Amino acid sequence: MRYVEAGGERISVIGLGTWQFGSGEWGYGGEYAERTAGEIVNRALDFGINLIDTAEIYGLGRSERIVGRAIAGRREQAFLASKVFPVLPLPLVIRRRARRSARRLQVEQIDLYQLHFPNPLVPASAQLGGMRQLLMQGLIRHAGVSNYSLAAWQRADRALSSPVLSNQVSYSLLQQQPRAGLVPFAQREGRIVIAYSPLSQGALSGRYGPERRPSGRIRRLNPLFRRPQRLAVLGAELRAVGERHGATAPQVALAWLVNQPQVVAIPGASSVAQLEENAAAGDLRLDTEDIVRLDTAVARFHSA
Repeated sequence: MRYVEAGGERISVIGLGTWQFGSGEWGYGGEYAERTAGEIVNRALDFGINLIDTAEIYGLGRSERIVGRAIAGRREQAFLASKVFPVLPLPLVIRRRARRSARRLQVEQIDLYQLHFPNPLVPASAQLGGMRQLLMQGLIRHAGVSNYSLAAWQRADRALSSPVLSNQVSYSLLQQQPRAGLVPFAQREGRIVIAYSPLSQGALSGRYGPERRPSGRIRRLNPLFRRPQRLAVLGAELRAVGERHGATAPQVALAWLVNQPQVVAIPGASSVAQLEENAAAGDLRLDTEDIVRLDTAVARFHSA
């Protein structure tokens, strides 16, 4: 596993997203959380994955509880990240909800606490003021944001009066908006971009096409799946690149992300086997020929 350094931390380039823990919307089955999630978290730590990302909204707190139980006895191996849903994100509210997240996670300190979305109705000074108080109290080690533009990330820096360590955004081979602004900023300033949905909800898994459609209502609503023939062609390109390296299509898609400076990815996993497949992408290096081939394939996918 490779790591990036930011804010004095050493963070695995492949993390673990846990939005599906304690939630049935992804079609994983009602027993998924308790039966498998703990095994996935522990296997992630075995593979050197230390970034475990959750949020108070995931499963309405169940994801945090599952993660907390799973890392019991292995706390020092994990870099725990959680998020506050910014409804009325005033300092008092943010402090109270951070304490609740810490209790669910069974920790005294959250390594990275993130504002889940921008809230344009509340001044940044108030939202980041609450985060600054948490830093001073020692309840969190670092403050982060999620779904922020570059300008909003820079405003958050000013409001916090210290560096906001990370910005968690939707970023993948198929959805490359952060590549132009956020990634260069992170590289220049020593921050990290955390890529969620790095496989575009499975569109980059190489599994889907005209003969196979996704299950789960969230994936069915994703417009990327409305082009099954193009998905099949893109999947073939991912597999072709993978054959050069002895890798799978998802590993290639993840490697495309984490080969970029200061970018880490947090794919989810529905099984221990999938977690292990994701983890191996942390050691996969793509060359210029691979990158050009993938970028060309994506341009064709998006062409009219």
